[in-house]
Amino acid sequence: MSDLRKWQPEDENFWQQSGRGIANRNLWISIPSLLCGFGVWMLWSVVTVQMLNVGYPFSTAELFTLTAIAGLTGATLRIPSSFFVRLCGGRYTLFLTTSLLMIPAVGTGLALQSIDTPLWVFQLMALLSGIGGGNFASSMSNISFFFPKKQQGLALGLNAGLGNFGVTTVQILVPIFMSYGVFTLLGGGDPMVLAKASGTVTGTIPAGTQTWIQNAGFAWLITLIPLAFLLWFGTNNIHTDEVTPKLPAAVTSFSIILAMLGIGFITSIAGLWLILPESANGSGFGIPKEIVLVGVLFATVFLLKLLPGAIRTSLDRQYKIFNNKHTWIMSVLYIMTFGSFIGFSAAFPLSIQVIFGYSHVMVDGVMTHTTPNPNGPSALTYAWIAPFIGALIRPVGGWIADKIGGSLVTQLCSVVMVLCALGAGYFMQQAYQSATPEQYFVPFFLIFLGLFAASGIGNGSTFRTIAVVFPKEQAGPVLGWTSAVAAYGAFYIPQVLGEQIRAATPEYAMIGFAIFYAICLAVNWFFYLRKNGEFYNP
Repeated sequence: MSDLRKWQPEDENFWQQSGRGIANRNLWISIPSLLCGFGVWMLWSVVTVQMLNVGYPFSTAELFTLTAIAGLTGATLRIPSSFFVRLCGGRYTLFLTTSLLMIPAVGTGLALQSIDTPLWVFQLMALLSGIGGGNFASSMSNISFFFPKKQQGLALGLNAGLGNFGVTTVQILVPIFMSYGVFTLLGGGDPMVLAKASGTVTGTIPAGTQTWIQNAGFAWLITLIPLAFLLWFGTNNIHTDEVTPKLPAAVTSFSIILAMLGIGFITSIAGLWLILPESANGSGFGIPKEIVLVGVLFATVFLLKLLPGAIRTSLDRQYKIFNNKHTWIMSVLYIMTFGSFIGFSAAFPLSIQVIFGYSHVMVDGVMTHTTPNPNGPSALTYAWIAPFIGALIRPVGGWIADKIGGSLVTQLCSVVMVLCALGAGYFMQQAYQSATPEQYFVPFFLIFLGLFAASGIGNGSTFRTIAVVFPKEQAGPVLGWTSAVAAYGAFYIPQVLGEQIRAATPEYAMIGFAIFYAICLAVNWFFYLRKNGEFYNP
């Protein structure tokens, strides 16, 4: 596919004659690519539940670390990914980063074939699956350059919202694939037997049933292989001063991308080692995770700037976004929306399993949480619905924001998220102290649906605000940067929920999130909803 040396989407004649068709083609190839990225990244939200059901010899805390490792790495890799398009072109970037997803997909499938596979192997696969999380930043940056400002809310909402269906896809299709030996004839391995009941979207699967848990990884090859060809032959680089001024050859572009991803992996590994306990192959130093996350973030930015030649020159120009206070303000607001969506998506299935899948009963005067609850809901039957709603409604949020303004929509979403977080915390606390927690599941689940819906709409509205606040050259990198910072929610929320569940106080986590949402409500009003604000954007 040829490079585009003229690209003027704001020119109505150009847009109607040729621009719109090219932009839409790139968008509709980008969406399934991003969907697979999210799917591989969020794979551990499903795999950990099934590992618990099969009886892999790992504690609940160790399984929560797998989702957290994928979350931190995916967020960190978004930082270099924010700058790939300007350095290497959108076509080269999307082709390579999507093709790389085959490595954790195959590796996870092979590792899951044996219950004796050590924890560090699963941690390595979770680390590599972070590539899928990083892809969001480059994908969004790329699509932002294809569309005029007046259509960016909808275009970015479609790319992100339908791409986010990767979370739903993994939580619907992977449990189904694990129920059948579809890859057995291709060397996909032998089945295992469920020690505890599992489920799919169609209902509960009883204990004693065979499961092909390894298919959770192998299934992604069905789409990743044809997608690689589609990306190479169907997408474009925009070779203009505004987008990619100095487009290298494909091999050079691939080398730059791999080098920058390598820096993200190095800082991620260092941060994870500092955070994780010794039992999970960490240092056990007990350094607060918030301090480490900030350290990982800025270490990645600093090390990237040390790269030589044209890379450093380009990054110096793009790093100007950090001198704009609105980069930091929008980062906070996007943490509220996307950070919540992706963090709860990662933690939701295992949280349902742990809180409602066990009866919480007193034994010799001590509250215990290890008695299986025969009436408990199957996490894999219900967990997909919440992120499905959040992803489905995301383009709607962008569309509404295009019509009435981004900050007003964000403000309304903030209010809903405060109320939903407090309500969910109440029912989690009631359930975790009950011998019959299933009685609290319906209100807990419905409130979480509201939380996901509000975060999804807010995702779209924050995109609209970014398009209004920032010039065209900065909007793409800002989208990538804010998405990188927010994606740490995929690490932070599973870690915090896991810690508070172990402490028997899951409601504390939700109260903390509600306080943060209230702060975001005030920040959004002050900067973007006040009539005398710098960027009044109702």
